[in-house]
Amino acid sequence: QVQLVESGGGLVQPGGSLRLSCAASGTRFSRNDMGWYRQAPGKQRELVVHIASGGSTNYADSVKGRFSASIDNAKNTVYLQMNSLKPEDTADYYCSCPPGAYWGQGTQVTVSS
Repeated sequence: QVQLVESGGGLVQPGGSLRLSCAASGTRFSRNDMGWYRQAPGKQRELVVHIASGGSTNYADSVKGRFSASIDNAKNTVYLQMNSLKPEDTADYYCSCPPGAYWGQGTQVTVSS
């Protein structure tokens, strides 16, 4: 059974940083593509970054240059480093592996002064 658990969300001021984590059991990030998604209040869920099993990444234009994803295969955990956060980054953030198949419960990120 696949389980994905996100953590690391919280309240941060504009310009601040957060690092989200997604820990997996029942699947291996080294063998599957995965994605980080977010859903803001009243909006559809959107892809933040797609990470191929080989490690290549594809970021949404809105986060390019500010967000960075990485994988720790030993811990079977994927991280999303979010820098220069903006109020429009406020959303619930989810990991999914394979993308669209299994989802975590989400972690809330609020960017506000």
